[in-house]
Amino acid sequence: MQTEQELKDIVRQKYSEIALQDKEINESSCCGSGSCSTEVYNIMSDDYSNLEGYNPEADLGLGCGLPTQFAKIKKGDTVIDLGSGAGNDAFIARHETGENGKVIGIDFTPAMIEKARHNAEVRGFNNVEFRQGDIEKMPVAANTVDVVVSNCVLNLVPNKDAVIKEIFRVLKPGAHFSISDIVLEGVLPDQIKEAAEMYAGCVAGAIQKEVYLELIELNGFQNIIVQKDRPIIIPNDILSQYLTVEQIDSFKQSGTGIRSITVYAEKPAEKTACCEPGCCN
Repeated sequence: MQTEQELKDIVRQKYSEIALQDKEINESSCCGSGSCSTEVYNIMSDDYSNLEGYNPEADLGLGCGLPTQFAKIKKGDTVIDLGSGAGNDAFIARHETGENGKVIGIDFTPAMIEKARHNAEVRGFNNVEFRQGDIEKMPVAANTVDVVVSNCVLNLVPNKDAVIKEIFRVLKPGAHFSISDIVLEGVLPDQIKEAAEMYAGCVAGAIQKEVYLELIELNGFQNIIVQKDRPIIIPNDILSQYLTVEQIDSFKQSGTGIRSITVYAEKPAEKTACCEPGCCN
């Protein structure tokens, strides 16, 4: 079995390659895992084209949702984008937070950081910053952020509990996150779960939906809402790289599901002191 560090190295290497690929190759695959499907297009990703602040050059087609659409970002907010890639969600968040706000993108792949910084520089986005770092140990001070967004990233992280703890740490009291991710309902076949290519392609690193939501609650978040939930259909020509025809039929009849969810949750606000006589009785 691979260690957490080995899995991280797999993802870092794969996403370094993805940073140099065309968007069309990334979109026609499992989150950029290779040009592996002729059956469908945009297996994971949603359509960003109607969102204000969208920059096609920063969209590598790696997402599985539209977290910034649901993130309730206000003017002047400080926003973190976890696994910021080439800057797509960060730039949309910038449009929402405005000139007086700030967006910090965090990614641990140097090639992605370089690409995102270039995209920000050529557009003159002075209030968007990209920091190289591990989202399990964010290079961000505690209690300083209004909103955290992320798009199809936590499923790639072996220690999801550590990331959720970090999200809680950096958010201000009363602040919130909106995260799109891949989760499971039922158990994936071992051939898919153990394939490094599928791991880097968002599927094999996913956990059960109920476990995912439970982790969020156990780490102290409240008002947890699934803002969007849709099935992900993996085409036969992808599955055939890992399963026999009989295994594909069995998999499809098993009730096992791969889903994209967008989850919202809030860090509890600090309790305020009493302001009226008798209010603490």
